[in-house]
Amino acid sequence: MIMGIQKSVLYFDYNSTTPVDPRVLEMMLPYFTEKFGNAASNSHVYGWEAAEAITIAREQVAAIIGAIKEEIIFTSGATESINLAIKGVADAYSGKGNHIVTCATEHKAVLDTCSSLEKKGYKVTYLPVDHEGLIDLNLLEQSIRPDTILVAFMYANNETGVIHPIADIGRIAKQKKTLFFCDATQAAGKIPVNAINDGIDLLAFSSHKLYGPKGSGALYVRRKNPRVSIKAQIDGGGHERGLRSGTLNVPCIAGFGKACELAKAEMETRNRSILFLRNKLEEGLRSLGRTAINGNKTNRLPNTSNLLFDNQAGSSLLTTISKKIAVSAGSACTSALQHPSHVLLAMGLSEDECKNSIRFSIGYLTTEEEIDFALQEIGTILQSSRT
Repeated sequence: MIMGIQKSVLYFDYNSTTPVDPRVLEMMLPYFTEKFGNAASNSHVYGWEAAEAITIAREQVAAIIGAIKEEIIFTSGATESINLAIKGVADAYSGKGNHIVTCATEHKAVLDTCSSLEKKGYKVTYLPVDHEGLIDLNLLEQSIRPDTILVAFMYANNETGVIHPIADIGRIAKQKKTLFFCDATQAAGKIPVNAINDGIDLLAFSSHKLYGPKGSGALYVRRKNPRVSIKAQIDGGGHERGLRSGTLNVPCIAGFGKACELAKAEMETRNRSILFLRNKLEEGLRSLGRTAINGNKTNRLPNTSNLLFDNQAGSSLLTTISKKIAVSAGSACTSALQHPSHVLLAMGLSEDECKNSIRFSIGYLTTEEEIDFALQEIGTILQSSRT
C-alpha cells in the first residue's frame, strides 16, 4: 500500500497531486542520509555522489519529453518553471517585442505571470475557447504579430483534461518565427510528450504530478533550431548554467528522475487500466442521473472526468462526499479562493453550473473496487437529494 493514502477516504484527485511511488521513495532515501552531499561540492566524494544523482535524473527527466539532458533546468516546481520561462523570455527578447499570446483557460501560474508582465507594459492577448475547451487555430495565427515574442499554451488542461493541438500550435509558432512555451504539467508522464516533434521551445512540468515528490520541477529550454535564450530570475551562485541559482534539492531531483523513468516505461500499461476505470465511473454516474462531461469527450487525458451534475446536485454532492471520497471542484491552486472555475466560465458555463461541476481524476493506483464504492456512495447521496 502506498504510504499516505487513507483507504477510509478514497482518493480521486490525482490531478492535484499524486502519492510518491514506493520505488521513488526508495531511490530518494539514501540522499537524505549517507549520500547527503551538495551537488556543487566538486572536491570530494559526497559532492561527486550528489552530482552523479543529478546527472542521472537529468537524463531521465529529459527522456520523458524527448529532450537531452543539457536542455533541462531543475526548479522547485512547475510554477517556478513557468515564471522562469515567461519572464525569462520577456526579459531576453524585449528588443524584439513585448507581445504574448496565451489562452483564457491556462493555469493561474501562467495567467498571473502574464498579468504581472502587463503591469510592466507588456501586451497580452488571451484567446477564448469554445464550449469544449478548444482554441481556434485560425484565431491564434491571426493573433501573432511582428512584436509577438511568445505563445503560451498548456498541453492538457488541469480541470477538464482537454488536450490542445500542440503540434499545430508549434507549427504555427515556427512559421511566425515566435517562441512556443508549453505548460505540460498535467501531460508529462500521463501521455506521450515530445518537445522536439511538437515544436515546443520551452516546456514546464513537475514531479508531484507523476508519483514523484513535491518540491521538484523542470524547465526544458531548446538548444537548437532555434537556440532559446532566457534571463535568470533568481541570482546567486550560478547553478543550473546560471539560469536558476540555488542549492539543488538532490533527494527530490533523484526521485523526480526515477518517477519519470517509471512513467515512461509503464505509461501504456497504466493508461489501459486508467481509461477502463474512468469509463466505468462515467457510465456508472450517467446511469444514476443526468450528468454531462465538461470539455471535449475524446481529446482529453485518460484519467480526467469533469462532470456537470443537474439540479444543484454537484455542489451538495461535493460537500457530502468529502469525508469518504477526495474529489475537486477545480484547480487545487485556486480552490482556496472559492471563485467559480475560470476554465469552465471561459467554456460558457454559468456560475451555477460551475458550482455544480466536480472533477474526478484517478491514477494507476485506483482500483475497480474503489470505483464501485464511489458509485454506490454517490448513488445514495443523489437519491437522497431527490427525495
